[in-house]
Amino acid sequence: MTLIDSKGRLFGKVSILDVAAGLIILMVLFGIFLYPGTSGSVAQVRAVTRPVEVDVMVRGLTSSDPDRLFETIQNSDTTNIIIRNQPYGSVKVKEVRRLPRSTAVPQPDGTVMAFPDPRPELDYTIDMLITLEDDAQITATGPVFGNSKVKVGTQIELDGDLYNFNTSTVDVRVLEDS
Repeated sequence: MTLIDSKGRLFGKVSILDVAAGLIILMVLFGIFLYPGTSGSVAQVRAVTRPVEVDVMVRGLTSSDPDRLFETIQNSDTTNIIIRNQPYGSVKVKEVRRLPRSTAVPQPDGTVMAFPDPRPELDYTIDMLITLEDDAQITATGPVFGNSKVKVGTQIELDGDLYNFNTSTVDVRVLEDS
């Protein structure tokens, strides 16, 4: 009796292709169930959590009553944020500053000065700098809120009872533990 016959069977009973397919299936099962892989939970256990302040800038937000919207956000203790379409939860609203709307006006001597923008449609827009604060995991690549890294330029959506708009991160500060 030969090891492999003319039909490609081992000892005339089992096909070599069937044996190879069985070995591949066993290796896959071993890789899935028995071989220990990396887990996200181990990294989270070792991560340091520290308070982080995030400044977000709102430019040109249109509202029929920008003053009331500003007061609503300013009087809020917390707001919900969404980072990269992933809801994070509630964070503290530490400070809200209204930014002036100005326009550059050239002067006769060649200099340029900033003056309040006189356009009437700007009565319905608002610019703000909002400081948010919460605890974040500090990794080698920066702070992480939930599962989302927060860096300058990260788009953050603010969601309150009467508002929902996108902002852009302009500063991230990791604070010392209090």
